[in-house]
Amino acid sequence: MLAIRRINNNVALCRDGNGRELIALGKGIGFGEMPKELSLAQIERTFYDVDDKYQPLLTELPSAVLDFSARIVDIARNELSYQLNPNTVFTLADHINFAMERARKHIRVKMPLAYDVEQMYPIEYRIGRHTLRRIRKEFLITLPESEAAGIAMNLINNRMTPHQEPSAPDTVGDEEMLEDITDIVENHFHILVDRTSFNYSRYATHLQYLFGRIHAGKAINSDNLQLYKSLREEFPDIARCVERIADHIREVWNCELTEEEKLYLILHVNRICIKEGM
Repeated sequence: MLAIRRINNNVALCRDGNGRELIALGKGIGFGEMPKELSLAQIERTFYDVDDKYQPLLTELPSAVLDFSARIVDIARNELSYQLNPNTVFTLADHINFAMERARKHIRVKMPLAYDVEQMYPIEYRIGRHTLRRIRKEFLITLPESEAAGIAMNLINNRMTPHQEPSAPDTVGDEEMLEDITDIVENHFHILVDRTSFNYSRYATHLQYLFGRIHAGKAINSDNLQLYKSLREEFPDIARCVERIADHIREVWNCELTEEEKLYLILHVNRICIKEGM
């Protein structure tokens, strides 16, 4: 197998004997001059048909988290009755990594839809709970039990349903709201958000979770009010932007965001602004 571009020390873009490009994982395969030949013994995992926009993410994710996510997706593919798209390992790894970062900073967010997810998607929820147990064992980090729902939703959102038609009128409303909020962020910070990037996909996914809670009438319940006040003081400009977003949501959907939801928005608006070079 030919390694043609280094992504990080342990990840490389490769080309197989049939000329197909793939992402390969293996200890140290990213070192040295490219292109170079790799033996199969050096390669631990391969991923085909990965969207190019996910490649920059691989430079950010710890190899241990990426390997962990790949093992969870292996289990999911055996347990689920549907196919998962080729990018699932990377979106799940990003979700898990961000959840662990929050835990390290003692940011605890309870998912109010956890019970609904458990009832509607019992297999995915069971995989989520298994994932939490493995995180506790392997990374010595305890995530809240409700995070099982977040992991389950990540799997559900990666379900390959090419013939599924958008049916709910909320879908259009959500898309418009997502665009409105992104416009607010761009205008407030005088930046352009690349809507084709993975960073935007990640940001959009988290906003969809927020929209789902709004439609279900279930706000985040957390113990982070002091943290919200601290972040508002640390990032006053982002907090002002979030207030503009909250005003817009109130005007359009007649919904008042809680301070916990505003905390959630500060975290994700800050993230997309950092990625876009604010």
